[in-house]
Amino acid sequence: MSTQKQKTLRLILGDQLNIQHSWFNTVDDDVTYVMMEVKSETDYVKHHIQKVIGFFAAMRNFAQEIQNKNHQLIYLKLNDENNFHRFDENCIELINKHKFTKFEYQEPDEYRVDIHLKTLCSKLKVSVKVFDSEHFLTSRHELRELFPNNKKLLMETFYRYMRKKHQILIDADNKPLFGKWNFDQDNRKKLPKSHKPISPCLFSNDLSQIENEIIKSNIHTIGVVNSKNFIWPVNRLQSLTLLDFFVEHCLPFFGTFQDAMAPNEWSIYHSRLSFSLNTKLITPREVVESAIESYFKNPQKIEYHQLEGFVRQIIGWREYMRGVYWLKMPEYATLNFFEHKNDLPDWYWTGKTKMNCLKNSIVQSIEFAYAHHIQRLMITGNFALLAGINPVKVDEWYLGIYIDAIEWVEITNTRGMSQFADGGIVGTKPYISSASYINKMSSYCNDCHYDHTKKTGQKACPFNSLYWKFYESHEDKLYNNPRVSMMYNVWRKMSDDARSEIIKQADYYLEHINDL
Repeated sequence: MSTQKQKTLRLILGDQLNIQHSWFNTVDDDVTYVMMEVKSETDYVKHHIQKVIGFFAAMRNFAQEIQNKNHQLIYLKLNDENNFHRFDENCIELINKHKFTKFEYQEPDEYRVDIHLKTLCSKLKVSVKVFDSEHFLTSRHELRELFPNNKKLLMETFYRYMRKKHQILIDADNKPLFGKWNFDQDNRKKLPKSHKPISPCLFSNDLSQIENEIIKSNIHTIGVVNSKNFIWPVNRLQSLTLLDFFVEHCLPFFGTFQDAMAPNEWSIYHSRLSFSLNTKLITPREVVESAIESYFKNPQKIEYHQLEGFVRQIIGWREYMRGVYWLKMPEYATLNFFEHKNDLPDWYWTGKTKMNCLKNSIVQSIEFAYAHHIQRLMITGNFALLAGINPVKVDEWYLGIYIDAIEWVEITNTRGMSQFADGGIVGTKPYISSASYINKMSSYCNDCHYDHTKKTGQKACPFNSLYWKFYESHEDKLYNNPRVSMMYNVWRKMSDDARSEIIKQADYYLEHINDL
């Protein structure tokens, strides 16, 4: 009695480019991988052109890599006639056409894709198996186990747990090296006037053919690109090159200046590894191990606080954001603690504003599809929160404009840390500031149209009046927050006339927000 030969179709998503995954340890002619460039992924928000090109280039390079290892692959390009531009429809067509008897996939990182694939599997008449992506240092639901019964989520608690669990920067007694878990206080310096950061490590990929295909397919994008000289890493070798450059040249200064901002300095000492990490071209473990190895080889060159600040971002914040995402979705995407309803100013799409900090941060984002975490949190995010922008609009902007933005990491940072729309799940207070912080951490204010020292009057910096307007508008929700109650004491000590003038100034700016 003959048995039917088992044929397996395995789906690889565009952010699952992990050549070290156990799937690829064995070559099996009865297993066929499928990758696809689909409009369901390019069109759910309007993405930066560099993001779309970068993903497609990385996918095509990965496809070539697994074919070079003799794995069977079906690759659907953007303009292929047999591309239905949805994961489910393409997979059903392939299963039927090639008579596959099994369908397998790795757990997606995005909730909407997870639901989409589960719905697909419910319709299939073949066996289904789901695998871990083998990328993260935590499971999807590890945060739930660490904080049972909705116990208050604290990133610091999670970070210490991760250090101990993975024995990272831990001594023989399971204590943190140098007696402290967190050296963040050493990592908040402004760039000195005479200090010129190192030129960033850039690549020169000719991806003009992919850009032409995107234009032909009528995908609407934002931003600009030089596709003949694409600067981002689009394969594993380039990603490892960027990692090596960071630990050699940038890590010695990373912590000190990780919060610093300056005009025309878009990279400073940041690793810019997030695109490579989020597409899984490299793993968080090898990134952390490379940084730690470099530190112990060069303890005179790299101070410990530089290393600890970087490790905290990778094994602490990044993994924590993913944990919050899977703990709180899909409800998280609906949270709007302050009930903000305003639209983004038009200049968020052009950078045409007289506010120098916003102009620099937005123009940089349009040009490079990148801004570092303080630009995102304390410039573009800060203004959006002070201006009462609907967090849905803020989410869409961040998710679209940055090359590294995938919802699991974007929405928790944006709706949570940046906009406090979750009411305190991620952050313990709203991260807002007046112009004083921006002036402290940057040189943006030096040549600005607005005066960072003025709250009211001609050319008063909009951040100043909007800052106090925000507190005044949300006193019912914030007054009892111990981390901000002091600001209400400052507000009340102002005269009635002073408070009235500040609110009047803020209202004027909000009414004329597109002219700022």
